[in-house]
Amino acid sequence: MISRRMTCRGIAVMLAAVTVLPVGAAYAEPVPPASGPEAELVPGVPPGPYQPWQIDTPDQVLAPKVYTPTAKEDAVQPREAKEATYALVEYVPLGDAAAKVACSKRTGPYQRQVERWLKLKVDGKQSGADCLAIRGFQTKHKIQPSIGFAGPVTWAHMQLLSAKKNPNAAKKCPVRSYRVACVDLTRQLTWVQKGKKVIYGPVPMRSGRAGYGTRTGWKKVYWKHKNHWSTLYNTPMPYSQFFDGGQAFHAVYGSIYTTVGSWGCVNLRLADARKLWGVLKKGDRVYVWGRRAGT
Repeated sequence: MISRRMTCRGIAVMLAAVTVLPVGAAYAEPVPPASGPEAELVPGVPPGPYQPWQIDTPDQVLAPKVYTPTAKEDAVQPREAKEATYALVEYVPLGDAAAKVACSKRTGPYQRQVERWLKLKVDGKQSGADCLAIRGFQTKHKIQPSIGFAGPVTWAHMQLLSAKKNPNAAKKCPVRSYRVACVDLTRQLTWVQKGKKVIYGPVPMRSGRAGYGTRTGWKKVYWKHKNHWSTLYNTPMPYSQFFDGGQAFHAVYGSIYTTVGSWGCVNLRLADARKLWGVLKKGDRVYVWGRRAGT
């Protein structure tokens, strides 16, 4: 039996969706709800029209059939992503998105972390001063909507900025004389290092969701397939580099900042996946550690 409270919330969600989405916009592919503190949040900017070849996370769950692509196949370049595909869209409370507030009064799931990063008073509670400072950061870094809410995208971007100079400052990724692709599930960052020198990244990524986590430990790139096509979802996986069964680095034609993770693959923005394709070779080692929030 469905409670009255659940029914009312369902109606509120539908009404808010009508308010937020522009007339004539196509609905994006639905994704399952997130878990943890981000479960009640929604994209602060309405998604664009859904493309028939686009899916939230087109992962090849099962190991692919390995073969050697022909020169003709390899000559084909993956399609470019549409403009604003990878825009930084913050996840915000439903009420804030529907009302289009200028400055959020809500305490975000990453309030303390964001306060600490901005050198504000760290009390884990949203204030007017907090909102203005967070909004200033969001505006500077083109995070939308810039309403001062301490959400997952704002915190993820702060972590990326902090990691730029030395992503392996905590020495979590083993230093070796050969190339190692480092996959930090906790910070949702990946980079490649050779010795102590970082030769790629760090770049933001999206790893596996709860129940489909990206497996940790030492791995090896065993197959590279630039124009891989998921037989499971019938969708593209550009610049796929498989390192553990069906788990691979690959590009996605959609945001990598969704509150729900992938089906196990390491999802990247197209430009980042293309560059990584040129850095890693078959046989290169991959090291995965940490834990994605909500898993």
